[in-house]
Amino acid sequence: MTVRELDAAGIEDPALRAAYTRCRGLNAQHGKTYFLATRLLPVDRRPAVHALYGFARWADDIVDDLDSTATPEERARALVELESQLESGLRHGRSAEPVIRALADTADRYGIESRHFTDFLASMRSDLTVGGYASYEELGRYMHGSAAVIGLQMLPVLGTVGPREEAAGHAAALGVAFQLTNFLRDVGEDLDRGRLYLPTDLLAAHGVDRDRFEWSRRTGRRDGRITAVLRAAGNHNRTVYRDALPGIAMLAPVSRPCIRTAFVLYSGILDAIEADGYAVLHRRAVVPRRRRAAVALDGLARVLTARAVARLREGPAAAGRISAAARPAVTGTARAVRKEAV
Repeated sequence: MTVRELDAAGIEDPALRAAYTRCRGLNAQHGKTYFLATRLLPVDRRPAVHALYGFARWADDIVDDLDSTATPEERARALVELESQLESGLRHGRSAEPVIRALADTADRYGIESRHFTDFLASMRSDLTVGGYASYEELGRYMHGSAAVIGLQMLPVLGTVGPREEAAGHAAALGVAFQLTNFLRDVGEDLDRGRLYLPTDLLAAHGVDRDRFEWSRRTGRRDGRITAVLRAAGNHNRTVYRDALPGIAMLAPVSRPCIRTAFVLYSGILDAIEADGYAVLHRRAVVPRRRRAAVALDGLARVLTARAVARLREGPAAAGRISAAARPAVTGTARAVRKEAV
């Protein structure tokens, strides 16, 4: 993590700075789309987002790492240990584990409810034993903990222009929309893990079952009925994005460019899946780097506009210029965007 971000957030303790730096590394390594969008946030809010992502990534890796030789029992024990560390860290505000320490500090700074983290871990535990869901209603109960609560964790960090509870439903919907996109993009990899997040009744409505999906994954052969299922799942995903969209305007103006960029990039994955003929069982759909860069540049322009408006409200002398403190952040973001285009 850059010194600038830590300084702007008022994080002074060396061990705590190291903990946040660890979380930032996890975000940069594994959440490339999300990390790029995070660069559009005000520098003082970025460490908190990195802490939230770092914790979620750590738990997800315990459950999903295909390169790990851990047995289901060992993964379950690791989750129990993580939950114990989380409970202690949130109670005492400190932990020997860096990711937990950063998370506990973020939860305290922004008043994030602890139940959002325990609900998340409950869904992670279910991944060790549950391999499928009968309906979107049943899947939705799982996604409350695995996705909706991520949006609710983020909301205090992003800030709102009105009562937070009015934006909460949209924030939860956006978390769900992002995860539904991940489910569709990663359907082949999830099958390799023994899971299928497409509801059984959706498959049945198109005359296929899980065995047919596994056959397609194994043989590399296509089936029009599977394509129909995937198209229907994508259409459902787009309705959730539409439900989430009004929430962006409810966020603090300086946070909107970040979330709008994430919104456009993630929904763009659906476009890439469609353009590739819904071949997600056989290859991973990717938004082209130049497209990601163009979206991020648009987000950067919106950041600059939001900051200019904020400075105008502070007084005419502050308008029309980037402060010395903000200039490195803008330059760093522009540099990261340029790298996306090459």
